[in-house]
Amino acid sequence: MVDTLHPTATQGFGRGVDAYSRGRPDFPPHALDWLLTDVKLRTGAAALEIGAGTGKFTRLLTGTGASVVAVEPVAAMLARLVSDLPGTTALRGQAQNLPFASGAFDAALCAQSFHWFASPAALAEIHRVLRPGGVLGLIWNVRDQSIDWVAKLTEIMAPFEGDAPRYDHGEWRGVFPARGFGPLHERSFAHSHVGPPEQVIVDRVASVSFIAALDAPARRGVLDQVRALIAATPALAGRNTVELPYVTRVYWCRVE
Repeated sequence: MVDTLHPTATQGFGRGVDAYSRGRPDFPPHALDWLLTDVKLRTGAAALEIGAGTGKFTRLLTGTGASVVAVEPVAAMLARLVSDLPGTTALRGQAQNLPFASGAFDAALCAQSFHWFASPAALAEIHRVLRPGGVLGLIWNVRDQSIDWVAKLTEIMAPFEGDAPRYDHGEWRGVFPARGFGPLHERSFAHSHVGPPEQVIVDRVASVSFIAALDAPARRGVLDQVRALIAATPALAGRNTVELPYVTRVYWCRVE
């Protein structure tokens, strides 16, 4: 396998597996409805998940009744997925070189991942493994930065992002419209992650690839800023349970 993975993803996600597993939210019930209605997954369908991470979205995919194959390029993330979901077919691989026969799948899904590999080459390979009429689906849980303290989290992290691809920057949209695919549709749903602030906020920041990739002193410095923000925010300070608001954004297009 030719390694085309961005070095920040390799290093950050390799180090940040535990924080990722704790700090990233699951997906809302509306996302399952989207899989069933727009992506049209069903019992007996074959679904490929690309960039499956620790398996947070994989769990939801299996709820459709489809036969799911998960692909993840970072060895540490794949190991956690296999440990947490031992019944799932999972293997190491990248979007630009998928180890499957042409037309093998009814749907290909990318959760929190497409911005890392958005390119004509990856889309051509995804198109190859999809059957005629198959669907490419993209989903992200996006922090709701209309909330002041959530926007301040981004301000704390932004100086360290370097050239890491980001959903928020929107470059991934530049590969659409894509050859062989119909128009890109989109929907969004309100979502939130509720739990202890160390999990919901601190671990969430620690799980960001370019934060996890920092050396230990720099990473501690970022997380100290996050804890200071929590202490200074009336909606968060002193609370055992907090809510981090998200918007879940979904996109899909069909093989023509």
